[in-house]
Amino acid sequence: QVHVVESGGGLVQPGGSLRLSCAASGIIFSIDATNWYRQAPGKQRELVASINNGGDTNYADSVKGRFTISRENAKNTVYLQMSSLKSEETAVYYCNVEGVLAADKSKGALITRDYWGQGTQVTVSS
Repeated sequence: QVHVVESGGGLVQPGGSLRLSCAASGIIFSIDATNWYRQAPGKQRELVASINNGGDTNYADSVKGRFTISRENAKNTVYLQMSSLKSEETAVYYCNVEGVLAADKSKGALITRDYWGQGTQVTVSS
């Protein structure tokens, strides 16, 4: 079984920084891509940043130049470094891990599927 856990959220003042982590655990052989989404109260979930297995990155226009996505393959962990945070970026940040090839012991097989974490709250406020 694969588990995805986000961490690093919290309260930060406008203009401040936070680093989020997304760790995937289990018997994992490969991951196609990892995405960070966020959802503010009353709004739709939006894609913030992505990184694929080739190391290519993409960012929402609103965060370009302020957010950096990176990965540590040996730990199946992806980070989102956020700086110059704005109050309107208060949201629950979710990690989505795509194309995870992992061992499913209950089925005795390798399976490929996507996973979501439970989310981590980021509050930008003075």
